[in-house]
Amino acid sequence: MTELSLTILPETPKDAQAIERLHERTFGPGRFVLSAYRLREHVDHLLDVSFTARIGTLLVGSVRQLPVTIGDTPALMLGPLTVEPPFRSRGVGRALLERAINDARAKGHRLIVLVGDEPYYARVGFKPVPKGRMTMPGPVDYSRLLVMELVDGAAEGVSGPILPDWSKAI
Repeated sequence: MTELSLTILPETPKDAQAIERLHERTFGPGRFVLSAYRLREHVDHLLDVSFTARIGTLLVGSVRQLPVTIGDTPALMLGPLTVEPPFRSRGVGRALLERAINDARAKGHRLIVLVGDEPYYARVGFKPVPKGRMTMPGPVDYSRLLVMELVDGAAEGVSGPILPDWSKAI
């Protein structure tokens, strides 16, 4: 395959409808019952660490990050990360992840959590959360709960429920 001319840009409010349609196509209506979506109902994601991927003017991917707390510790929850099916396995998701992680680190965030496939996310540094250290509302497969330290040692001693960061509510 030829290389894609990919542009990663910060998400803007005018991207919302196109991203929602992308989520609808890739995740379907069942996405609303997932624990991570339950958290997203209460606090908006942060535009300065959420990104879109485009080829020309075509939106081909998106990643969002939501402010959460783990116990009393502020963190980000990454997701959803999605790429249009014809553009998967071509580096789009990886480019979105790297931009989201690097910008979060540059903006002073210390931890990112997500619910996802360990083999995929381990490639950029996510690790399983030790059993029983963190909880989420609703049903969740805790073997898929992953964490990344943006600062060495940032996850040490962090435990408790993962909840929306109410201080960031609009």
